[in-house]
Amino acid sequence: MSSDEDVAEFAALLTELKARTERSYGSLARRLGMNTSTLHRYCAGEAVPQDFAPVERLAEFCGATPEERLELHRRWLRAVAARQARARGAEAGGEETAAAEAAAAPEAPAEVESVPQGMPHGVPQDADSVPVATPWYRRRRGSVLLGVACALLATVGTLSALPADRPSNHPSAAGTGAAAGRGPAATATAGTADPASSSPTSGASPSASGSAGTSPGPQGSSGTTPSATPVPSSGSGSGSGSGSGVPLTWTADSQVWALGCGHDYVVDRPPSRVPPPPAAQDAGAWAAAQGAVHGRETNVQITVQGRSSTAVVLTALRVRVVGRATPLAGTAYAMDQGCGGSITPRSFAVDLDKDRPVARSVPGSDAGTPIPAVRMPYRVSAEDPEVLLVTARTKTCACDWFLELDWSSQGRTGTVRIDDRGRPFRTTGIEGLSRYMYDTGERRWRPYV
Repeated sequence: MSSDEDVAEFAALLTELKARTERSYGSLARRLGMNTSTLHRYCAGEAVPQDFAPVERLAEFCGATPEERLELHRRWLRAVAARQARARGAEAGGEETAAAEAAAAPEAPAEVESVPQGMPHGVPQDADSVPVATPWYRRRRGSVLLGVACALLATVGTLSALPADRPSNHPSAAGTGAAAGRGPAATATAGTADPASSSPTSGASPSASGSAGTSPGPQGSSGTTPSATPVPSSGSGSGSGSGSGVPLTWTADSQVWALGCGHDYVVDRPPSRVPPPPAAQDAGAWAAAQGAVHGRETNVQITVQGRSSTAVVLTALRVRVVGRATPLAGTAYAMDQGCGGSITPRSFAVDLDKDRPVARSVPGSDAGTPIPAVRMPYRVSAEDPEVLLVTARTKTCACDWFLELDWSSQGRTGTVRIDDRGRPFRTTGIEGLSRYMYDTGERRWRPYV
């Protein structure tokens, strides 16, 4: 691959991340604390930052996944190496020119000490004596560039050798923060887990500061104000540990309606422009197409299963709120189509309006027969999976949040981050909004009674 292609690939990924924010160069540059023209030159491939720090800030603000951050770091290394190689080529061309000039000049003494004091080296005293020597700054610059190139090659080799389940405090695997304006999820699919947030640790679970799944969002920490414009996401999260890492797999579907029929979405469109409610199984595609956000509550169904017959103990389920804003503007649309199921699943209830929300286990009911609440610790294996339902509610905020599931198995412990494909879940309050339900007889939305 040519040096120009390396730089172009790095710039292309920067541009893709920038596009997710829907911000102008000026607005984004201000949030990142950098110059607008500098950010534009990076995204256009006209310049490559010598330090990865501004690139890391951009990736965090744009909600890049750990895999995307690692790929961004690799492309940055190649782009820097390409620019250094170009500089070395230009330097080599300059030295060849100097050598050619030296060959054409009269024979000069090997030593240049005879130059009178105060006269710069390389400046002849007369036409009969022209001492030629490579300037000190060229010799020194060539050595420095050679050292930088060796260091970059060593770094690339080290990154290539890193295992997929590297420790969660790796700088390129920082936790994904709250993505401002994230929309709801679609259907759950199989995939790989966030390798940073699901790394095993030895002896104890990762701390809030060391775990990749616990870092604050791009605006800082809980209590910040993300954008109020929803951006629909692609779907619910899923994941698994690598072969030598996390001993469990999980999937998460945030498009679960209460009793299979009741849910509210907030859409910034009038009723005349909103299609009829979908079937529950098509909720993800419908919500993404409308740019809808979960109203009042979000139900996340998590399926956890061991990778083998060896037991994995689920020790705790925690909630992380990484963004708070005033409830979104728009209209609330109820999906209710005659709910009335007799089975209420056991679940975890989360009050997002609390300063420090917790996942509180609550019992269910099967036609009046109580279903005991899930009690941690809880054991799973390949033959004995578990389904957890988390219901997060809010009245006062548009909240971005995700879950952390602690596990323990055979003397190892760790934490997996449960989110929407690297993005936080989002739930907004609906108090004060106009609320509509769909009239199947008249085939139109009408005010909710």
